[in-house]
Amino acid sequence: MRSIFILLAILLNVSCAAKKEILEMPIVFNEERKNLTLEYLSERYGLEQEEPTIKPKIIVLHWTVIPTLEKSFQAFNSPVLPNWRPEIATVSGLNVSSQFLVDQDGKIYRLMPETIMARHVIGLNHCAIGIENVGGTDDKKLTRAQLRSNKWLVRYLSSKYDIDYVIGHYEYTLFEGTDLWLEKNDAYRTVKSDPGEKFVKRIRRATKALQLKSIPTSN
Repeated sequence: MRSIFILLAILLNVSCAAKKEILEMPIVFNEERKNLTLEYLSERYGLEQEEPTIKPKIIVLHWTVIPTLEKSFQAFNSPVLPNWRPEIATVSGLNVSSQFLVDQDGKIYRLMPETIMARHVIGLNHCAIGIENVGGTDDKKLTRAQLRSNKWLVRYLSSKYDIDYVIGHYEYTLFEGTDLWLEKNDAYRTVKSDPGEKFVKRIRRATKALQLKSIPTSN
């Protein structure tokens, strides 16, 4: 039954979908990044894999708090975590990234394949697709164009994968204690506020027809 509702939701947005495209802008994913990703899966989650693939169940929405597309891309491009992220460097040398990056004008860029692990959310990277949005500061707020593109991406990804949840980054700790949570280190947590509650509520309201699951209310 859920698949029927998802199909109807997609069909209702055919006109919008025709106006959207995903532009390819791949970050460096060389042997070093592959090995760091496999190491992350093993050490953080206890998952021993030959390839750094994931089965997407969650879409996680973010903001970059970086004012431009170019600088946001640069922040993710290197395989190795830069030295200005000491709070997470002791856990892994793998740089942060996401599968998608949405510019202020709403253009959607794919940084890496949707089924390859990106480091963007503690405990859930093994099953999460990340959507980063350029901006998120008082001087560079998220835009209506970004909101529209995020709605479209959630529908698009839900039509391709068995997505159960769409969450804001600030909600990730609510999944502690669930079957999806795999982080081994109880002390490894960071406090997040992105991409803002209002933004996430608007996404959920616009994608209600997909019948995604409600997030856990406590952990």
